Amino acid sequence: MTRVLSVVIATTNVGKLAELRALLADLPVQLLAVTEVLGENLAINEDGATFEHNATLKARAVCQATGLYALADDSGLEVAALGGRPGVRSARFAHERATDAENNAALLRELEDVPDASRAAKFRCVLALANPWAPAEVETVEGSCDGFIARAPRGSGGFGYDPLFVVPELAERVMAELSDAEKNAVSHRARAVRALRPVLVRLLDERLREVERALG
Repeated sequence: MTRVLSVVIATTNVGKLAELRALLADLPVQLLAVTEVLGENLAINEDGATFEHNATLKARAVCQATGLYALADDSGLEVAALGGRPGVRSARFAHERATDAENNAALLRELEDVPDASRAAKFRCVLALANPWAPAEVETVEGSCDGFIARAPRGSGGFGYDPLFVVPELAERVMAELSDAEKNAVSHRARAVRALRPVLVRLLDERLREVERALG
């Protein structure tokens, strides 16, 4: 497949990068990691209070640094019994440089006395796409997945809180027990990508028209 549009993914999370590439594999879009373009990571201070703020911040910064379309993902876990925490601090719930295992352990400690009926949670993902020709105009879309938090980690797949996030619609397995295809059918990121598709298709159509005009 000929790739007619290049987009830099504003993340160093290999799990997110792999999922986005799988979810968009059928489109003629070349998805590049930041390090592939810049040769190094781009330090961005994610100090926003919302997923949308942080995704927009990252998309604009990477777009400006690379001169290419930039797609940023900001996502996390919201637990009802914790008032929506960890939210935007999902990757830093235990501490600033926490591993996935440390974050999962911290979450279980906070929910230790919470009964099963009150362990509802939601994965949320906001995708932001920045355009190098109009950097002020960042398009955002959102996806979410409802579930609840298990009492112990299960499974060996995925990343982040996947070992604890139970998906009721899939026989109450946790995300980490799902195949890639199953996860990519129901996850918050998959739903956000589905919402993004019309935007990418429009950009692809515009790009193809530009090529046709250039060829005469």
